Amino acid sequence: MSLITIQNVTRLFDDPKRKSAVKALDNVSVEVGRNEFLCLLGPSGCGKSTLLNLIAGFDHPTEGTVKVGGHVVTAPGADRGVVFQQPTLMPWLTVWENVAFHLTMQGVGKDIRRKKAQHFIEMVNLKGFENHFPSELSGGMNQRVGIARALLMNPEVILMDEPFGALDEQTKMEMHGELVRIWRESQSTIVFVTHGIDESLALGTHVAVMSARPGRIREMIAIDLPRPRDPTSPQFNDYKRHILSLLRPEPVTAEA
Repeated sequence: MSLITIQNVTRLFDDPKRKSAVKALDNVSVEVGRNEFLCLLGPSGCGKSTLLNLIAGFDHPTEGTVKVGGHVVTAPGADRGVVFQQPTLMPWLTVWENVAFHLTMQGVGKDIRRKKAQHFIEMVNLKGFENHFPSELSGGMNQRVGIARALLMNPEVILMDEPFGALDEQTKMEMHGELVRIWRESQSTIVFVTHGIDESLALGTHVAVMSARPGRIREMIAIDLPRPRDPTSPQFNDYKRHILSLLRPEPVTAEA
């Protein structure tokens, strides 16, 4: 049974500059199993983040249904953790206080908060930085804090919207390795938005290739590559060539 089921989803947005609505997603259907790592890949503006927001419960489909764990998504929930491109940390809080923030909002005592936060701080390799503030950390380290904060909620699903987009290439590659390790340890299901083919192939168990707007699923590809993945291998580049062929603009035929 799939953990996430997206069935015949269409999303329209009103555009005050036009008489008709803008169609961001068109009849999208996707299923994601438990402990899968799905990468949503496509050109800018194809509806990747819109689809992620529907799973998160931040938005609702115009048509169709989104289910997580068999239940229709109507609002954000603790079963789904979200990591954004910018980690949105509170600058006046230390690392451990940021990680444990939602426990603070629940009124959990300090000792318990700190103990629970420590487990996930160590999982993302930030031991020794518990009392640092976000301004004292690098971009990659701040993203680790954001991931730890999402993990502490013990979600079934982690939703990630281009979380490494602002990082340099070396840091990004390091974070890829760390994220795969964290995914394996946490046994979570991850849905990861990216516009990078290499990134999707480095991370995903599956890649959903989306068309330009209105977003549709061109193809769902199961990635059968050993980890850690070698971007210079013939198999990696076979997948890359295939995805590139899917991302090429569809030919426009002139009407007779």
